[in-house]
Amino acid sequence: MVKSAPSPTATRKPSKVEGIKENSNFLREPVATEILEDTTHFTENAVQLLKYHGSYQQDNRDNRTKGQEKDYQFMLRTKNPGGLVPPELYLALDKIADEYGNHTLRATTRQGFQLHGILKKNLKSAIATIVKNLGSTLGACGDINRNVMAPPAPFKNRPEYQYAWEYAQNIADLLTAQTGAYYEIWLDGEKAISAEEAPEVKAARQRNGNGTIIHDNEEPIYGTYYMPRKFKICVTVPGDNSVDLYSQDLTLVVITNKKKQLEGFNIFAGGGLGRTHGKEETFARLADPIGYVAKDDVYDIVKAIVATQRDYGDRTDRRHARLKYLINDWGVDKFRTQVEEYFGKSIEAFKPLPEFKYYDFLGWNEQGDGKLFLGISIDNGRIKDEGSFQLKTALREIVEQFNLHIRLSANHNLIFYDIEPDSKEAIQDILSRHGVGDDPSQIEPLVRYAMACPALPTCGLAITESERAIPGIWSGFAPFWIKLVYKMNIL
Repeated sequence: MVKSAPSPTATRKPSKVEGIKENSNFLREPVATEILEDTTHFTENAVQLLKYHGSYQQDNRDNRTKGQEKDYQFMLRTKNPGGLVPPELYLALDKIADEYGNHTLRATTRQGFQLHGILKKNLKSAIATIVKNLGSTLGACGDINRNVMAPPAPFKNRPEYQYAWEYAQNIADLLTAQTGAYYEIWLDGEKAISAEEAPEVKAARQRNGNGTIIHDNEEPIYGTYYMPRKFKICVTVPGDNSVDLYSQDLTLVVITNKKKQLEGFNIFAGGGLGRTHGKEETFARLADPIGYVAKDDVYDIVKAIVATQRDYGDRTDRRHARLKYLINDWGVDKFRTQVEEYFGKSIEAFKPLPEFKYYDFLGWNEQGDGKLFLGISIDNGRIKDEGSFQLKTALREIVEQFNLHIRLSANHNLIFYDIEPDSKEAIQDILSRHGVGDDPSQIEPLVRYAMACPALPTCGLAITESERAIPGIWSGFAPFWIKLVYKMNIL
C-alpha cells in the first residue's frame, strides 16, 4: 500500500506525531481500544489521534491537587461548513451540554460549537448523538482540513452568497477524511444518514491530477500521514471579510458575471495568525493573492494546493509546519509553479476585487425574499443561563417553537434565518422575557467586537485568564477605553 507522497524533509527525523499517525491504521488505534477501557483519560498517543475525531483531552486546572489525578474532561468541537446548524442539531447540542457537559455551549470563531466538561465515559454517547442529529465532529481538530467557513448572511437576493455556502459545503465534503475509523469507533460501524455528496465532488476526489491522489490508500487525498498541520479554508464574496479571509491557509473568493452567474474564484493562500510565545521564528502572516480559476477547475485547484502542502510542508518541526511558512520560505512564484504542476495547467491572473470590509450582521435584517434574519450577539460565544440573563433557554425556545436553522459567525455570534415577518414579535418577546437584547446599537463597540478565548481553567496552553476576566475588564475599564476610542476615532 502506498502510504503517501515522499516528503522533501524525509532526510530529517520526522516529528513524533508523524509516527503516531503512521501507526494508527488511519486514526483507529489506540483510540478504538482505549475508549473501551474503564479509565478517566486516554494515553498521549490516543490524545493526538482523538483530535481528528473532534475532541481535545483537557483537565480542570482549578481542581489540580498535588499527588492526585487530574480532573480529566473532554472538549468536543463540531464541524459545520458555512456555520450551518440545523434545528435538530442545535437542540441535540443543547441537551448534550446539560446531560454530559458543563451546561453551556460555546460558538467558536470558526463557525462551529464547542462542548466542554464531557467525561470519557460519556464521550461516545455524545458523539453518536451529534452524528445522528445531522452533525459531525470528524476533522474539527487535527492535522486535516478544518471547518470550511463562509459568510453567514443569508441574502437570498444575492447569488454570490448562495454560491459561497454551496462551495463551502462541497469543499468540506471533498476534503473530509475517508477513513472508516470515525463510524467504527463512535457508532459501532453504523454510518448515519447524511446529505448526499454532489457527484462532481465524488469524481474530483478520485481524479488523479498529476499526483494529487494517492492510489490504493484509504485516504486518497491525505495519505497515511494526513497533513503536516491543520489546514484552514474559507469561501467568501467580493468585499465581505466577515470570515477573516487573510488569515486562512486557502481562501476562495466567488467571482460572478454581470448576470450574477458563477464564473470562477480568486485564490488567496498562506495566511495564519498562530505563533508560539517566545519563538521569534514563528509569526502571523497575511495570505497572498495567487490567481484565478474557472468554476469547473475549483476542486482540482483545491486538491493541488492541499497536495503541495501535504508533500512539501515541514513534517519535522510542527511550529514550522503550516502552509504560511512554506510560502514564506519559497516565495509566491515558486509556490504557484509547484501548484500548477499538480493542477496540470497555468493559473489565470487574479481578478480585480473591491475593498474588503468586516460585517457582523447583527440585529434584524431583510434577507431579500420577504423573510427576515436575526443576528444575536453572544459575549465570547458562551451560550449560558446566568441570573436574569437566560440566553441558553431563550435560544432553545426559539428553535423549538419556530424550527429555525442557524448560521454561526466568525465573531462567535449566531444568526437565525428564514424567519416569517409575522413571527418577529413572538421572537422578540422570547428574547425580552429572558433578558436578551436584539438591538446591536445598544451594545458598546468594545463589547460588540471583543473576543476572548476560553483559556483557564480548561485550555492546557493558557498562561492567564481570558474569558473569565473580560466581564471585570468591561465593568472596571470600559468607560475609560470607550471614551479613548471615540476620541481617537478608532471605530
